[in-house]
Amino acid sequence: MSRKLSIYNNIEILRTRFYKALPGKEPLMKLIAETEVSEQVYNSNAIENSTLTLEETEKILLQIDLDRYISEREIFEAKNLARVVSYIGTKAVTQELSLDVILLLHKMLITNIRDDIAGRFRAENEYVRVGTYIAPAPSEVRSLLTNMLSDYMGSSALSIVSRVAKLHLSFEHTHPFCDGNGRIGRVLNNYILIREGYVPINIKFIDRKKYYEAFREFDTNGKTDFMEEIVGKALTNSYHKRLAYLEGKTIITLREYATLKKTSYTNLINKAHRQTIEAFMEKGVWKIGV
Repeated sequence: MSRKLSIYNNIEILRTRFYKALPGKEPLMKLIAETEVSEQVYNSNAIENSTLTLEETEKILLQIDLDRYISEREIFEAKNLARVVSYIGTKAVTQELSLDVILLLHKMLITNIRDDIAGRFRAENEYVRVGTYIAPAPSEVRSLLTNMLSDYMGSSALSIVSRVAKLHLSFEHTHPFCDGNGRIGRVLNNYILIREGYVPINIKFIDRKKYYEAFREFDTNGKTDFMEEIVGKALTNSYHKRLAYLEGKTIITLREYATLKKTSYTNLINKAHRQTIEAFMEKGVWKIGV
């Protein structure tokens, strides 16, 4: 518990620094948000087994021709998710999260991919499974999601990390849609964070193994420890990046930093993964502000 409290407290310290450095630099934050869309899209789709690379994702969003054949589905998965990510950046501030909002986001995500299921929850006899886990019956979906939102609204005294982790796990446990559950679930994380005045996070493809372990932990015993760790580190990482820019630091790679400080690069990488130094990952490269 003491480790959790340390993470929670550190995030609040970073958040305070963020708002102190923000005035007058809102256009910079908007620019960072825009440049992060392709990373958000790449990582979220890659977790769902998309074959697109980050570079290919960027090209699709910029409408640049690719060097290989890409299925129409993967193209729409990239474009649609980018639209959803950009949409919630402004919408989350003005509209409370609700079942109607979740359905709208799903319709935006799945349109032109599977129009027959876009914007609706699973209907009678539409059961889904993830590995060996079978999601609740379609008839339970609405009540489970209503309880999920009520639980979230009623837990405002808890850390944002704990609240996001619990809602995300509950949503994925319910698996309310026939397709798109993972991507919508990760979008909802950021909907909540933005609405609560935090910065968005990016759960990365390289962390997929730990991410799936978090679902197994929750499905097995209802615990949220693994997901809280993932969300906490992702949120810390996001603040480290923004503060490096907002505070006018010179941004260099962690390898360059190791040379500068005459220290072990491997040791720095380990600290970066634990987020015990103010390093952040940008387009697959660890960086730090000095």
